[in-house]
Amino acid sequence: MFPRIREITDAFGARLRVSIEAHPTGALVVFDRPDRTGYPRAVLDGYGAEVLCGYIIAARLALPNALPDEIVDGPFAARFSLAFEDKVAVAMVGKRGGDRFDLPAPFWDRLYAELCVIIAHARELTRRAAGRVH
Repeated sequence: MFPRIREITDAFGARLRVSIEAHPTGALVVFDRPDRTGYPRAVLDGYGAEVLCGYIIAARLALPNALPDEIVDGPFAARFSLAFEDKVAVAMVGKRGGDRFDLPAPFWDRLYAELCVIIAHARELTRRAAGRVH
């Protein structure tokens, strides 16, 4: 069943790969840009994925206005912000100074739907991991 990998492609051929991988604490959500050589990857736990899911919709509804940053803590801490530089994007930055990973607006709708499925899988993997610990 895992890892689970999905690719989202926009109308211009840009690609975003989203995968879920089993982890001792449950599950990790991994973001890659296979169309961009040397682009960093981003990793969130289930909590971070849930917050990102909500932030994507909040960003979509906020446009063209700004949106305050959102921060998730823990081992896979991150800061989400709405960026207006070259393209409108949700920017993810590791709270401890990691690389920035942009999620351009053309990916948002499909990514939101994909995250809804991923979050359910992550919860189940976390539930199973907790059962193994006890």
